[in-house]
Amino acid sequence: MCGPGRHAHQRANRSGDASIIQPHHYRTSSPALLIKFHLVLPPASKFPPPLSCIVCIPPLATHYSSLLPAFASPRNSGLAVSKMETLAMGASVSASGLCARATAQTSQTSRAALASAFSGKSLRALKSNVSLTLASQRPRQLRVVAEAQKETLSKTAQLPEDDGTSDVQRPATKGSDRKMSIKDIDSKEYKGKTVFVRADLNVPLNDQLEITDDTRIRASLPTIQYLTKAGAKVVLASHLGRPKKGPEERFSLKPVAGRLTELLGQTVELAPDCIGDEVKSKIAGLKEGDVLLLENVRFYKEEEKNDIEFSKKLSENIDFFVLDAFGTAHRAHASTAGIADYVTSRLAGLLLEKELEYLSGVVQKPTKPFVAIVGGSKISSKITVIESLMNVCDKVILGGGMIFTFFRAEGKSVGSSLVEEDKIELAKNLAELAKKKGVELILPVDVIAADKFAPDANVQTCSASSIPDGWMGLDIGPDAIKQFQEALSDAKTVLWNGPMGVFEFEQFAKGTFAVAETMAELTSKGAITVVGGGDSVAAVEKAGLADKMSHVSTGGGASLELLEGKVLPGVAALDDVRIHA
Repeated sequence: MCGPGRHAHQRANRSGDASIIQPHHYRTSSPALLIKFHLVLPPASKFPPPLSCIVCIPPLATHYSSLLPAFASPRNSGLAVSKMETLAMGASVSASGLCARATAQTSQTSRAALASAFSGKSLRALKSNVSLTLASQRPRQLRVVAEAQKETLSKTAQLPEDDGTSDVQRPATKGSDRKMSIKDIDSKEYKGKTVFVRADLNVPLNDQLEITDDTRIRASLPTIQYLTKAGAKVVLASHLGRPKKGPEERFSLKPVAGRLTELLGQTVELAPDCIGDEVKSKIAGLKEGDVLLLENVRFYKEEEKNDIEFSKKLSENIDFFVLDAFGTAHRAHASTAGIADYVTSRLAGLLLEKELEYLSGVVQKPTKPFVAIVGGSKISSKITVIESLMNVCDKVILGGGMIFTFFRAEGKSVGSSLVEEDKIELAKNLAELAKKKGVELILPVDVIAADKFAPDANVQTCSASSIPDGWMGLDIGPDAIKQFQEALSDAKTVLWNGPMGVFEFEQFAKGTFAVAETMAELTSKGAITVVGGGDSVAAVEKAGLADKMSHVSTGGGASLELLEGKVLPGVAALDDVRIHA
């Protein structure tokens, strides 16, 4: 969070009073005022009180009621805050239901004069929870952050009557809020400049510390090559593994530096650290087109804590910040989000841009018919994904272990299959939601059952309504494969998240591979096919069909959170595309 906003956030969290839910980010090039106020909710509201917001507003003669679309929209007119605007060379917040109106105005005729007039001052409106504090004068973010009591509001809670189109749900990729990428700036601007690229170079290593899969390194190459060709001095940063005790050789990025050297055809030096005087000296010595790889940022516990001082140290002598690590964009860490507050230009790399284009694009503006395939072992891990997709899909196909909770909800015999007993009512509600929204919810008609969870188990094909006692479903059956293929036959957009069975065991992989093959065929016919999520990505790669899909996401948790409609902190920290009238 920018300036005072970040501090307000930290104070709230330290006191244990509030948790941050779905931050909403905007950016302005003018000085900004920070406003924190409470929303007064009607008694019948689905949101448990209290709910508050932290908002930064620039002192411009511009209306910003759209900053809180869900709060200010007609469908939520019962909420107390119904209007937000800025006045000429000042700022104000209007809130029906609050005891006071906070307004800051000045007769100054320039932004700089206005900033000076309010610098270091704090204005408070009596009998209300409204305060204004001037942010620093450098380009800042405007952020709207919903806060609520931890014990009363879950992290996956959505706004009442959500129709799946709210800017609060998907601010980072809607309309004019598309994030600027490195290609949105003239390549000449990078010549001689130092560019900090946060990449995802978290590759697997064997016991000999040799890279066993360099997919993530290869995925980062287009951004690096684009910048070096433009004459930039590239400083790469990444984490590797989960070090807990500071620097450890087994978590060093040394093998990555060697592989990058091979792939780029130029020397990539590994810095001895990621911050400090020696690192600053290395950066200062870079020439145009050089690449320096910083040591593992997670050797410092401050990285994952998004520590302010650590973020500042990472930003020293940096001209551009580029985020290309989609796999960690859902983490509010110092190298993915915090550093953005201390660098003038914050851009998306080519890999991140592609991820947002496909994952957000298919959800927001899919070519119809749009079919989503959701698999995985537990319904609890996919609740918000399914709910979100039902807002835009024509059909939702379910597979994997979660189907047995739905079968139990329908009163069917599931044998010893995995069932989340406490989610049976939820399964019923999701089925009802599909009917209400006119979405065809498709469950497999048969399954492959096993007498034990093992690759050498005895198997039989069973009707989905009658799995024998002592047997567990571990894959969809042959009739279900035909059923799913038929449901997908006319699809123009397909999104797949989660396998259909235990594909790691050969005799329970047929359903998952059949879906992959069907999607590959659809791609060849012109459909847009997107694979998002760790296990489904592993499945298409194991099937040898990854290159037959329109897009295979590199993010696991990040893909899920984006599909759920959550704001990814790393993405939200980037600059929006500049719109010129």
